[in-house]
Amino acid sequence: MTADPLVLSAELDRATARLLDTVRTLDGNGLTVASRCDGWTRGHVVSHLARNADAYRNLLSWARTGVRTPAYASREAREAGITAGAFRSHEEQLADLTTACDQLRESIDAMPAESWTALVEWGSTGPTPAARVVWSRVCEVELHHVDLDAGYGPPDWPASFALRVLHDPATPHVATLVSDDGSKLLSVDGETVVTGPVHLLAAWLTGRGSGAGLTSSTGELPSLEAWK
Repeated sequence: MTADPLVLSAELDRATARLLDTVRTLDGNGLTVASRCDGWTRGHVVSHLARNADAYRNLLSWARTGVRTPAYASREAREAGITAGAFRSHEEQLADLTTACDQLRESIDAMPAESWTALVEWGSTGPTPAARVVWSRVCEVELHHVDLDAGYGPPDWPASFALRVLHDPATPHVATLVSDDGSKLLSVDGETVVTGPVHLLAAWLTGRGSGAGLTSSTGELPSLEAWK
């Protein structure tokens, strides 16, 4: 599975287009409805996705210029930015998200090839090549699109995304994973083998599914740490 940011940027464009199509339908009181994220409305999720795009632009600027530019000024600033935008009108939210996504795309296009290897830091990842920013944004868009609870679910994920999730270092590697056609997807030391459709495996491992539809060789699914 490639991690090439230039390949994944096309996947990001498609994921973003699907997200924006959904957000366009959430007019009226659609953004005030509770999301799948504890304590967040759909408006909080949309606001987060806009500010997350800005955060990743900061990281690409850091990689491109060498000037340390954190994703967020602080954890408090991150939370404040999400809350401040969560209760705006549908028109404001949609316009903000669209602009933030367009500006991130411009930042990706402006990256010199050599800058993708520059190390940046965000969250608890430690120094990480800037090339991972694009994949991280794909995850943000696809996972939080599901969190909107507005008709888009794990079965709608592209197979390529679900497969990459299974191999991502942030994914809890707690079992050997086998697809429902018998193909081994991931080998992990230990006795537990979990079998099921790829999108259900990815949903379970990222906290976007209960594990229903999966089977375990031990009779019980392993406990999971939260997706990081």
